[in-house]
Amino acid sequence: MKKWLGMAGLLALGAAAAFGQTSVMTHWELQSVNSTGYTAWVESPTSFPFAIRGVIVNDPEEMLDYAYNPDATDLNLMGGQFQVFFQGAGGDRGGTALWMAQNYQAMGMAGQDYGSEWTNEMRRVQYDINGRKFRKGDLIEVTARKALFRGGKRNVNEGHRITESNDFDVVLVQANVGLPQAEALTLTDLVNPDGAQIFDANRALGGEHWQGMRVRLDGIRLTNTNGWGQTNWADRICTVTDDQGRFFPLRMPLADLGEPPATTTVFSATGILNQENSNTNGYELFVQEIGPALHVGQGVSGGVALSFSSDYAGYVVQYSDDGLESWQDADLTPRMMIVVEDDGVASNRFYRLIKKDE
Repeated sequence: MKKWLGMAGLLALGAAAAFGQTSVMTHWELQSVNSTGYTAWVESPTSFPFAIRGVIVNDPEEMLDYAYNPDATDLNLMGGQFQVFFQGAGGDRGGTALWMAQNYQAMGMAGQDYGSEWTNEMRRVQYDINGRKFRKGDLIEVTARKALFRGGKRNVNEGHRITESNDFDVVLVQANVGLPQAEALTLTDLVNPDGAQIFDANRALGGEHWQGMRVRLDGIRLTNTNGWGQTNWADRICTVTDDQGRFFPLRMPLADLGEPPATTTVFSATGILNQENSNTNGYELFVQEIGPALHVGQGVSGGVALSFSSDYAGYVVQYSDDGLESWQDADLTPRMMIVVEDDGVASNRFYRLIKKDE
């Protein structure tokens, strides 16, 4: 069994980074590419280990099922898979995925079966030293000892091997700092008029500009719902279009998003811009929310608490006591999560989320 790093071990790692024994890496540098879309980051014998910071932007269970599969080797399956993106902060543009698979050798490439050690590995990378599970919105520091390039991006992983010297370590820097504001874009930012996806090695334009980051894709409508509600990664693709005939893939989450919008409905989708299986193409949006969505819960004072993400600019919560007329604004304050505490005076009160003209 691999060792579990205690407080002393984590402090030692932090001290090593501070004194230069571990180099400091940025997402911008790690994800750099050349004119063919291949990695421009040159790995050397002194490249590892490096420390890289960012804010977690997805919970692992949104993307993949990381549960241990005892039959993975016998059935030639990858078994559990784990993937978490964390996005640069403090001016470091870009994002990077942490990725692991229980039995990567099922892909027909070099790798090992983690076997029953997989469960211990999942605990090691998902919990801090106090037993708290990392969650999206946490600022973390990752110490990487392997980072492999595949499908247009470089992932931090363990080289698909259980070797302890390949481990990446995750340390909580600050809990609940909040998700980065999703950057708003449309299909014109990602797709050329001829239908080809925009690739720019300088990352000033196109998918490279937002790769690994939270974005909000506006002005889209579904052309099919083929991937809605599916569970296998390869099957979870829906296609959207805009009013200019551009098309783009959405990769749907394992989370339940409810019923899909009608193909005539124009909507927005917030998630992580990812790249799969191509160095200059293959950009897609991993969807986390079709929105905006109004969340209703109980407030600390006993009333109703309403919230929606301010990623959706221009939207306002309104309430009415008859649900038909006399709608009034409940809150106009722009902040990351808009919360309205209703005093519960009315016996029946209706709420809606609408977009106001700017």
